[in-house]
Amino acid sequence: MANRAYVSAWAQAESKSSRAEKFGRLLETFPFSSTWKGFTGAIVRAVELAETPLREWDLRSRPFSAEEVIELVREQDGADVAYEVEALWDLWTYDAEKNQWTRGPQKAEIACYGEEFEGGIAEQDGDYLIDLGFEHLFTGHGHLLGTRGSNRSDGRTTPAHPDEAAFLEAMSEPERLREYHEKTQENIQTVFRWLREAEAAVPLERYRLWSEGEENFEARLDEILAVR
Repeated sequence: MANRAYVSAWAQAESKSSRAEKFGRLLETFPFSSTWKGFTGAIVRAVELAETPLREWDLRSRPFSAEEVIELVREQDGADVAYEVEALWDLWTYDAEKNQWTRGPQKAEIACYGEEFEGGIAEQDGDYLIDLGFEHLFTGHGHLLGTRGSNRSDGRTTPAHPDEAAFLEAMSEPERLREYHEKTQENIQTVFRWLREAEAAVPLERYRLWSEGEENFEARLDEILAVR
C-alpha cells in the first residue's frame, strides 16, 4: 500500500474562539479543486476512532461551504468528539502509460480532535490532522528528486517491478526529470501556500509535516524545492 503524507497542526491555546469556529476558519482556507469547490463529506466521531461514527454526511449532491459543514458537525460537541471532513484539491499526477502529466482532483481529509478524543491524541497528532494524499505526490519515486538526485549505484532506485523499471528509464532523460521536479515542486508549493493561509486564519501555533515513508518528510520537501 502506498505511503501517505500528513500535516499535524496545533491551534493557539490563548484563542477565545470555540473549537468549531477555529475549525471553520481552517476549512475556509482550503484550496478546492477547480472541478468541485466545496466539501464532499463529513463525519462526527466520539470517544475513539474504532467507534461507529455518530453521524455521517455524503455532501456530493452539491458543493458545501465551510460554514455549512460547521453547522452540520457542531450539533455534536464535546472534548471527546472528533470531526472529519473530506475535500478535493488539484495536484499534478503522472500517467506512465501516456507519459503525460495531469493537474486534477485528489482527495484530502481534515480531522479536528477534541482534547479527550482517543485518549488525548490531539496532544501528539495535533488539534488538526490533515491527510494530504499519497506521499509520492510530494517526494517522487525512487529518490529521483532533490539536490542529490538519483544514485543508481547505491541500490535505492533498483526497480522491484517492471512498471517501476519503465518509469525510472523514462525519467533518465534530463528533460523528463526536469519536468518531474517542476510538477512535484508545484504540488509542494500548493501545500505550503495553504498552510501559510491557515496559520494566519486560525491562527496556528505550529505545524509539523510528516509521512509514513520518510524519516524527515519536511526536509525532503525542502530539498526538492531547492532544485533550480
